[in-house]
Amino acid sequence: MSEIKEPQNMRTFFTIWVGQLISILGSGLTSFALGVWIFQLTGKATPFAITVLFGSLPAVLLGPVAGSVADRFNRKKVMLLADTGNALITLAGYFLFLSGQLEIWNIYVIALVGSVFSAFQEPAFSASVVMIVPKKDLTRANGLSQMSGALGNLVPPLMAGLLFGIIGLEGIFLIDFITYFAALGTLLISRIPQPERIEPQEKVSQWHEAMAGWRYLRLNGGLFGLVFYFAQVNFMINFAAVLTSPMVLATFSPAILGYVQTAGGVGMLIGSVLLSVWGGPKKKILSIMIFITISSLGLALAGLRPNAFMISAGYFVMLFVIPLANGTSQAIFQVKVPLDLQGRVFAMRSMISRSMMPIAFLTAGPLADLVFTPMLSEGGALANTFIAQIIGIGPGRGIGLIFVIAGLGTILITWLAYLNPKIRHIETSIPDVVKDPEPVEEKSSISNMLPAAD
Repeated sequence: MSEIKEPQNMRTFFTIWVGQLISILGSGLTSFALGVWIFQLTGKATPFAITVLFGSLPAVLLGPVAGSVADRFNRKKVMLLADTGNALITLAGYFLFLSGQLEIWNIYVIALVGSVFSAFQEPAFSASVVMIVPKKDLTRANGLSQMSGALGNLVPPLMAGLLFGIIGLEGIFLIDFITYFAALGTLLISRIPQPERIEPQEKVSQWHEAMAGWRYLRLNGGLFGLVFYFAQVNFMINFAAVLTSPMVLATFSPAILGYVQTAGGVGMLIGSVLLSVWGGPKKKILSIMIFITISSLGLALAGLRPNAFMISAGYFVMLFVIPLANGTSQAIFQVKVPLDLQGRVFAMRSMISRSMMPIAFLTAGPLADLVFTPMLSEGGALANTFIAQIIGIGPGRGIGLIFVIAGLGTILITWLAYLNPKIRHIETSIPDVVKDPEPVEEKSSISNMLPAAD
């Protein structure tokens, strides 16, 4: 089992993080601007759903292969190639738009290919963190990573709305392309140690090696159960969250929708900053369950009443604790999984945990339109029940019921998972592969003769 032998600090991680953050903000500008362009061109919601689907499938389908690449090859070079590929895809979009040839199907291809590159970049980066960050700072580093996502959700919509009217889509494409140089530059100047690779005694197929992440999780039932628990949480939360826009716009203006999204983004940012400063909880599994429970209560609160303040408050609470749960979970995997397997395990973990999200995206809309909305309309099946008295009837209330069911269902799933002893005892039943640093001994001290406290 490989261990880290080189001195570590947060400097290298922070350098890379700054470059990745700048790139994320640039990509967020393009995503927002393309959404506006698609709506102006089609006036329909379906292209959005298809774009999201193409953007999420590669992480699910390519997980084992991407993880194997991250473990077999130099992780720094993998990240450089992935960022370069995404930069070239952005440049292609710029030239297509400039020549007047950009069409909806081009956006689907751009989303798909860009997501393929990201599918290789993510496990390479995740597996590199433990090589450049001390064990005591892993949760803090994960908090910074969560902060990148929060800023990526919060800042680009505010900037892109202004920039789109001034420089247009072509200008935003160029800004996005330029920001990739920040990611590439910080990677080039950073040194990322590689774990010692343990070669198999017998020659094995590429597929067998790619599936090593799956075999490791199956042999460690607690981690396997935790991954599948997060898959269920992702399904429940995304099944409701994907319907946020129609629920809000059924009753309120687009400006109110913006306030709701901003409240969620601010909550996620504050949660990320808190995790970075705090460093995370000691009892990680119990804390994850508490965090997800609080998030689920926020989800239910957002759907409870057609009240803009209540919806915004629910979104703030829901997204405030998501970085705390994700960063704490990531820290568990970083210290438990062997270093030479982390790329494959992280990719498999990502694949499994996201595997049910496309189902949520595809089924939520039809169920809302055909089942839940009619039930809480005037004269609907639930119009004269206590449910209607609590949630209300009319536009958006069927979706509100979905939010409440998803929130309460996630709480039930959470505490059923905690009853599983393999999940509950992960922190003690699976040994750490990342060790705490040895204390520095004094040259002359009576206390040196005493045994160190655990």
